[in-house]
Order: sequence, then C-alpha cells, then structure tokens
Amino acid sequence: MGSYLIYLAIIVLIPIYAQAKVKGTYNKYSKVASSTGMTGAEVARRILDDNGLYNVTVEETRGFLSDHYDPRSKVVRLSSDNYHGHSLAATAVSAHEVGHAIQDQHDYAFLRVRASLVPVANIGSNLSWILIMIGIFANLPGMLLFGIAAMSAAVLFQIVTLPVEFNASNRAMDQVVSLGIISNREERETKKVLNAAAMTYVAAAAVAVLELVRLVLIYTGMTRDE
Repeated sequence: MGSYLIYLAIIVLIPIYAQAKVKGTYNKYSKVASSTGMTGAEVARRILDDNGLYNVTVEETRGFLSDHYDPRSKVVRLSSDNYHGHSLAATAVSAHEVGHAIQDQHDYAFLRVRASLVPVANIGSNLSWILIMIGIFANLPGMLLFGIAAMSAAVLFQIVTLPVEFNASNRAMDQVVSLGIISNREERETKKVLNAAAMTYVAAAAVAVLELVRLVLIYTGMTRDE
C-alpha cells in the first residue's frame, strides 16, 4: 500500500511540476521585451514568409497558452498574449508553432505518424479505462489486456509527440537566430522558454509509460494467480 501511494504521488507531482515550470518560465519572460519589438504575430508571419509559407495564415485565439498549428486549415493560432505581445516568451512560442508549419511543409515523418495516430489514440484513451476497470474489478485478465492494448495507442501518441515538439523548438531557434529576430544575448532566455514548454510533453509521456507498466504488472499478476 505504501509503495502504491508513493507511485501515485509521483504520477501526480510530475505533471504538476511541469505545468508550474512552464507557467513560471512563461510568466517571467512574458515581462521581458524582445530587442526587435516584434509581436508574436509579426514573428510568425516573418518566419512563414521567409520559408515560402504564404498560404499559412496567423490568427488570434482565446485561452492561456492555447497556441497551436492546425495542419488541416494551414493556420498558426496564437493566444492573445502571444499574438499581440512583444516579449521573448511571445517570440519563442510563436516561432515554435511556426516550427510545426515548417515540419508540415517538409513532410516531417514524426508529424505524419502523430497525425495518423490521433483517431486511434482518441478511441484508446476514451475506451481503455472502461475495459481496464472492468478487467480489474471483475477479475477478467482478457478484458484488462484489451484495455492495455487500447491504452498503448494513447501512450504511443505521447511518445511520438516528443520528437515532434523538440524538432519544432529546434527549428524555431534556427529561424529566430538566422533571421535576426532575437539578438545573441537573448538566445539563452528564448531556449529556456522552449525547454520549459517541452517539459510538459516529457512529463505527460513519462506518466503515460509508468501507468502502462503498472497495468502490465497487474495483468501478469492476475494471470500468474490463475
């Protein structure tokens, strides 16, 4: 029981720490103005145009850190603070989302794999826990195994997301440096924002893998007792 409580504390604290890290870093550098004075929308448009992505639009969207790239509509959507903001945080986040647009342009393999996993991952995440709970409480190893298989799709999605996000951040740094959007002294701070954001994806993947391993151990224990 004690070991389970420790495990439970770990999987709860990991994402909480990651979220606190990204919010703290973002809030800090959202107060630091970029040397160019460009808004996030201007940064995004500059990088898009330099890469010939004139068909990709930049739009404002609601929410806190709700920034994302929509490959179906070819739209970079930036939260209001980043769309209008002149900060290093706005620059970093906007450039990162354009990084996904550049991935799309170059047919980046992991981006395609992640997109193909979306429907399977959605079904898996919604269905898996129903099957898992039935399997555990009704002592049905076969049902639990089906739940684990469904959950595996969602876990795979989380794992594939990691190279997609890290690659987008690398592309973002290359762009803002080569285009002179940030100065040399701003590179370190910009990387801090991008690295903090990446932590949320690492945390999500770590928790997903740990939970999958735990369920596999429960399944092997159930089959061993039969």
